[in-house]
Amino acid sequence: MTFFERLKTAASVEWLAYTEHPFTNGLADGSLPEAAFRHYLVQDYLFLIEFARAYALAVYKSPRLDDMREAASGLSAILDVEMNLHVKLCGEWGLSPADLEQAPPAAEMLAYTRYVLDAGMRGDLLALKVALAPCVIGYAEIATRLASRPLAEAASNAYRVWIAEYAGAPYQEVAAKAQAHMEQLADRYATPAREAELIAIFREATRLEADFWEMAWRAGRPVQ
Repeated sequence: MTFFERLKTAASVEWLAYTEHPFTNGLADGSLPEAAFRHYLVQDYLFLIEFARAYALAVYKSPRLDDMREAASGLSAILDVEMNLHVKLCGEWGLSPADLEQAPPAAEMLAYTRYVLDAGMRGDLLALKVALAPCVIGYAEIATRLASRPLAEAASNAYRVWIAEYAGAPYQEVAAKAQAHMEQLADRYATPAREAELIAIFREATRLEADFWEMAWRAGRPVQ
């Protein structure tokens, strides 16, 4: 197995809870309440700001120039591409840039992004990349699964644009490059004695990703 496959196998319970959360299934068939998706969009914008900081940290943590270039490319992709696409998508749901920037951060968003940054501060570049992997690589896997569902591209599915963005070739290439770079780092730095530590980081980051979905999922459910 590849390093990433070993991480997923060791965190199989958390990975399943994350990648097949009811929130994602609601995206696939269009049944997700609008309130849940709007809450997700706002918090995901704040999340991207913090992830940009994580990629900036990756530049600092990079031991080689090629690692620095890879991290800088990821930072540019977030700031110059993904956040712009996010603003456009949010606009279609009636959310302005001011709505996004002034929104109070949810505890789940803060917990996840603070964990990633802390893992990077305490560890090396590989530890940071492992903490980033559930988001960067996981979204590609989730979107590929959702895109295969019968209603994913239906005109009646309000979430088809989101699915298409992450299932599309540009994002799939980003995820594939991130995975390949993590594999290279693992070949260099992931000793058998250290793998348990990296699995623990991956498992916790994956759990926090599932919490992010759950946060948005709860926002779409009626108050009892």
